Amino acid sequence: MDIFDIDDSSPDRDRVDIGVRLLQTALAEVIPANTRPPEYNRVVPSDWREDDMARHVVEDRMLALERTGARLLVERLRLEWRPGTPLPTPRQRLAFRPVRGTEEILALMTLVLDGTLDAHSRDDLTRMSAREAAIRHYEDELAHFRSPRDWWRMATLPDGEPVGFVTPARNDYNPVIGYLAVLPEHRGNGYIDEILTEGTRILIAQDVPRIRAATDLGNTPMANAFQRVGYVIFERQITMTWS
Repeated sequence: MDIFDIDDSSPDRDRVDIGVRLLQTALAEVIPANTRPPEYNRVVPSDWREDDMARHVVEDRMLALERTGARLLVERLRLEWRPGTPLPTPRQRLAFRPVRGTEEILALMTLVLDGTLDAHSRDDLTRMSAREAAIRHYEDELAHFRSPRDWWRMATLPDGEPVGFVTPARNDYNPVIGYLAVLPEHRGNGYIDEILTEGTRILIAQDVPRIRAATDLGNTPMANAFQRVGYVIFERQITMTWS
């Protein structure tokens, strides 16, 4: 669903009702019966809850969507790192090497889904296996990156044991941290900061004007790591879905 808008300047108290009828009519025209509608995504200001007008815009649309059977899936933080922002000093606890092919990254993506806090991944796991979810994510996103795959990094302990990975890349719009994760058995040790810092350095070496990233509002460890490494929240994204 690309756009859903209603007239926010209208004094009509029934504007949410109008939005509901608009959605119901449009979905009936486009979506086959008994088919799950597409997700609805809306980029919103980073302070939308504190700004009365922004909150009104967001909540009216969410209410209209909820009345057609949708629910909030996730609120995402959209983050940005700018050149000149200092990076943490390396702690030298990890070694980094390029990822050795598609199968290695798929195997790691499968493992990190154990205990994931990512809402989309958790939703996928209600309908498919971890391996299937990893393949779907890879094919829908990582496989489309146009940047060199030798930018991707595996983080290991000094003895070579895998700890996590990061996929710095370029998508169609920006340099990005595409995927960042720590294996379940190594979580809670602060490795995420070191892995993110390494991915950021790789993109810095490409003389990029900025680096973009995103994580779920509810993924507090990941959100905190991004901010410790110097990323700032510049906007958010609301995703609604139908069960």
